[in-house]
Amino acid sequence: MKVPISWLKEFVDITLPLEILAHRLTMAGLEVEEIRYVGLPLPKISSDTPQRQEIKISGIEWDPTKIVVGAVLEVNPHPNADRLVLCQLDDGQKIHTVLTGAPNLFPYRGKGPLTKPIKVAYAREGARLYDGHQPGQVLITLKRTKIRGVESYSMACSEKELGISDDHEGIIFLDEDAPVGMPLVDYMGDAVFDIAITPNLARCASIFGVAREVAAITDQPLRQASTKPIMQGAPIAGRVSIQIQDPNLNPRFVLGLIENIHIRPSPYQVQRRLRLAGMRPINNIVDATNYAMLELGEPLHAFDYDVLVQRAGGKAPTIITRAAQTGERLKTLDNIERTLNDFTILVCDTAGPLSIAGVMGGAESEVNEHTRNVLLEGAAWNMIPIRRTVFAQNLPSEAAYRFARGVHPALAERGVLRGLELMQQWSDGVVAQGLVDAYPQPIIDPQITITPSDVQRSLGIQLNLDEIIQILEKLEFKVELNGDRITATVPDHRLDIGEGVIGRADLMEEIARIYGYERIPTSRLADELPPQIVEPFRLREESLRDLLVNLGLQEVQTYRMTSPERESRLPFVLNPPPSQSEPIKLINPIANDRTILRQSLIISLLESAERNARLQNRLALFEIGPVYWRDTDNPLPQEINRLAIVMSGQRSLPGWQKTEETQIDFFDLKGILESLIDGLHLSGAHFESAQHPAFHPGKCAAFYLNEALLGYLGELHPTVQAKFELGEAPLQAVELELKPLLEAVPDRYVINPVAAFPPVLEDIAVIVDEAIPAGKVEQCIWSAGGKMLVALRLFDVYRGEQIGANKKSLAYSLTYQAADRTLTDQDAAQIRNRIVRRLEQELGARLRS
Repeated sequence: MKVPISWLKEFVDITLPLEILAHRLTMAGLEVEEIRYVGLPLPKISSDTPQRQEIKISGIEWDPTKIVVGAVLEVNPHPNADRLVLCQLDDGQKIHTVLTGAPNLFPYRGKGPLTKPIKVAYAREGARLYDGHQPGQVLITLKRTKIRGVESYSMACSEKELGISDDHEGIIFLDEDAPVGMPLVDYMGDAVFDIAITPNLARCASIFGVAREVAAITDQPLRQASTKPIMQGAPIAGRVSIQIQDPNLNPRFVLGLIENIHIRPSPYQVQRRLRLAGMRPINNIVDATNYAMLELGEPLHAFDYDVLVQRAGGKAPTIITRAAQTGERLKTLDNIERTLNDFTILVCDTAGPLSIAGVMGGAESEVNEHTRNVLLEGAAWNMIPIRRTVFAQNLPSEAAYRFARGVHPALAERGVLRGLELMQQWSDGVVAQGLVDAYPQPIIDPQITITPSDVQRSLGIQLNLDEIIQILEKLEFKVELNGDRITATVPDHRLDIGEGVIGRADLMEEIARIYGYERIPTSRLADELPPQIVEPFRLREESLRDLLVNLGLQEVQTYRMTSPERESRLPFVLNPPPSQSEPIKLINPIANDRTILRQSLIISLLESAERNARLQNRLALFEIGPVYWRDTDNPLPQEINRLAIVMSGQRSLPGWQKTEETQIDFFDLKGILESLIDGLHLSGAHFESAQHPAFHPGKCAAFYLNEALLGYLGELHPTVQAKFELGEAPLQAVELELKPLLEAVPDRYVINPVAAFPPVLEDIAVIVDEAIPAGKVEQCIWSAGGKMLVALRLFDVYRGEQIGANKKSLAYSLTYQAADRTLTDQDAAQIRNRIVRRLEQELGARLRS
């Protein structure tokens, strides 16, 4: 939110340098991201002021001797240019001839001396300004020159040249009371705080809300905004009525009426403040609604009252608030015909919709140059439908920004009164007596009781009763004291303070903010620590992460939200649950490409690999995270944790030592999983050859834990890989169920001591049928080898005519070792013979001679 300092000063005195004040506000929770100077002297850069290093400072300084208030006395044509004029301008010292091409002066050209001089911002020779003809903000110095034969050394300024806004369509017409010759910085020099308002500080989304915080942290009195229009018109009673169909959607609705208005531009100081606050001036009536909203935080909407009477057939209109019907349509102020959702709240009359409540008005009843009577609305709305409507209609607005964060119903009446007062001042209208106020669901402001010991325990600071009361009263809490118990009633502009335990915590935060976070000393926790609860699954999951990182993989975290288009890139889900279902759609997605919850972890990982494949020659990524499936017995989805790994590219990265430049293949991924099995001390884990549509035929395996299938691994099928920009290198992938994997991790496992006796090493080669997997051979060897067999490694595979068709030779390195003695050749021969016999009996294998 942009806060002009001149506007802020209407409610509180600023006694600190702006940089110090910005730091204090930031420490109190209102983060000042930038201070933009618009005329006021820029601060001197100094390393002694640390606050300036955390806040961006920008803007322009107006030289008081070079930039002043001037008065245009006459506008004459340029002798050599139709698009230029020559102004006779008084700067308080003498009359100057000023050359300009401002189109808003053309209507006065050649009409002689003006009956009312036009007050303007005048820059003398040597003034530093922004160049109005270049994009951005480029500083220039005014120098004497000739343009079309006429000497020019000064200028009347536009808002862009003075840094007020980007408007360069004409020069500024100041208000008539601007004193000629006064330095412009003294007349309207300003600075703007750009404050990041967090959702819990929605009460500060107004000038008065920020002023309240400034008054509290600087210990200055707060001046209240005026909300007392002079009501001299006919009473409003009987001229309009209100029907609220659902108080949960619309707790309060207030209407006021002003008649016989005159539509015209707002005073320039009002327009300037609106522009500095980021809003575009339109006319005095619309500007009054925006000005009151920015000032008090209550969005208002102005209806053309005569249009409402006409829609009601000449009778007093009835304003109705209700939920929209599905498919109902309304043309909004931006001239877009919108189809409405059933969660959208509407302001209607008996003839149909008038506006989207809390978001934007309708085109038919808007205020225009012919409007003479205005019905002014102030209301409170349920924030949830407002948020949904803004997203569904892609229709952000200043009103929706506030209502979506919560506006207290008490502000509705104050906002309408302030808006009527401003309209009366700027349009010469007559305000009808009274308001129409429907408040079917009054809010009861919470009461919270605390003691100094609560403050000591929660914040670690000792404050007495008077100090606590003083802080709360600065923030407009109503305080009652009963012994050492303070009962604070929440002020009627706040919705962020809870009740009970939450309310006490909220009060602690308020006390800490105003006392000063930086003043709170560091202290040890005095309370007894709660018992530590061990989460075995969490510890095992962390161990799994550590193992994968130590194996050279990098962990990534991806979005759990995706879209049907993203999910369809991998048409076969690797590990579907027993009953597949449609993906779970989000009611309120954060983006158009994040509309469903993911059903596959591997797709998210492949997208991450896709983004990184352009930058790296080797990818080895893993993710541990949930996927979501519908639960037929539960309205909430199943949240199934999984592990996914993708690997691609060079087996090893280039280094100073020459390495073999080979590509990662299926066996690299299988080796990672085998190391994982060993590191987790799992038993019963094994691989079996398998087929899956997502993987390359012959390069795919199923991963089993005992009899349970946990997932598939393999090389991605070329047709699937072609849907991702992954380069030409084959990509290996696996997705496994995580829960059964972690459940099988033992709490304790045996660690064998380092053997004191030497091992016996020997190699054997066995010939088996081509269809028999090596894993089955190894399983048989381990079974036959017994405790003396401590290591087994496949080091060669041979196929050829010498061993016959459909046969293969598998060569293994075996290690025999005993814990209590040195094995003899006879011991080794017995183990070897036992292994060979078992291979012959179970697999039909024979030793290769």
